[in-house]
Amino acid sequence: MSAKLVKRGLLSAVVGSALALTAACGGSSSASTTSGGKHAAAPERSAAKITVQPGAGAKGVDTSGAVKLAVASGKFTKVAVTAPDGTAVPGALSADKASWTPSGTLRTATKYTVSATAVDAKGLAASTSTSFTTLKPSRTNVAYFNINPNQTYGVGIEVSLNFKYPVDDESKVGKAITVTASNGVPVVGHWFNDQRLDFRPENYWQPGTKGTLHLRLDGVKTSSGTYGQQYKDVSFSIGRSQVSVADDHTKTVKVYRGGKLIRTLPASLGAPGHTTYNGKMVIMEQDRTVNMDSRTVGLGNAYNIPDVPHAQRLTPSGTFIHGNYWRPLSVFGSEDTSHGCVGLHDVQGGGDPSTPAAWFYNSSLIGDVVQVVHSPDKTVAPDNGWNGWNMSWSEWTSGS
Repeated sequence: MSAKLVKRGLLSAVVGSALALTAACGGSSSASTTSGGKHAAAPERSAAKITVQPGAGAKGVDTSGAVKLAVASGKFTKVAVTAPDGTAVPGALSADKASWTPSGTLRTATKYTVSATAVDAKGLAASTSTSFTTLKPSRTNVAYFNINPNQTYGVGIEVSLNFKYPVDDESKVGKAITVTASNGVPVVGHWFNDQRLDFRPENYWQPGTKGTLHLRLDGVKTSSGTYGQQYKDVSFSIGRSQVSVADDHTKTVKVYRGGKLIRTLPASLGAPGHTTYNGKMVIMEQDRTVNMDSRTVGLGNAYNIPDVPHAQRLTPSGTFIHGNYWRPLSVFGSEDTSHGCVGLHDVQGGGDPSTPAAWFYNSSLIGDVVQVVHSPDKTVAPDNGWNGWNMSWSEWTSGS
């Protein structure tokens, strides 16, 4: 090896060592050392300027309309607003990618982290990271609903929600509640008033369908100073199809399973002056025995009957299909004797499983349909129970 090559190699090693020592001593990463020992200019900074509302560390931030990201002299390439559990807040960029806003409401009393990146016209990137905490409401509104997790219901079930406090903006609150069906059939909500929202498909549910109630109410303002509280899913199942027809002409209840008649039961419906509602009614409640007092339904002292067996409620106003032990067997199938209910033969206390009322009770699910026909009474009101099936689909969807 020539002396010239050795010297050149030594010089390279010395320069490399000097560079390494400069980096190790914490010199600025924006400067570099040239062979002449002079510093080069710092890297060019991005012209993009990102602003985040609310400011860093803000507390008590409203859950709707308070969050906005904007960039001047640039376009966003990434925006993420996340909760502590990693859940990302959905949002949308403007057409020019110069601003971003959430597409829904934020949850209450939650610390959110914001990270965003934008580039300027030269492609140089700028980034920011910050956080804020949403408000803790002084009053919350709860929606009480009628389904239980993983329970099986009849094909006529309506998912019914009743709010603790009135709702001012039904459209906004309605968007935070959905019901889905596993077979893809649309399930639509209908507001009966400012505290009640029910959901159903156009026709009875298909047997075997899995339904899910999705509540995304946390952070949604239901009225001035009042916010929703719930954020969860509740799934339920639809069982076999059972629809029964109580015919006041024949004084019978015909039970159809899967569209096929499986049994005909002699019945006694509402007597003159106390006739039974016509229309489709859904079983809301099942009681092995219940005391029936006429004063609770506005009929004075007309009756007070203890231990009414196999009682299944059809309306909150007091319509049941139930066992009847105080009338002789001969009236069933031939005479109307009730105060508006559908009566089936039974024994006091319901201890005999062979009676018509016991069989019907044991064969029924909450959510099964009992349709009364040929009664001289009016059709039951759709909001008197889960009886929206008496409305046309166009009427139902007009209240969504």
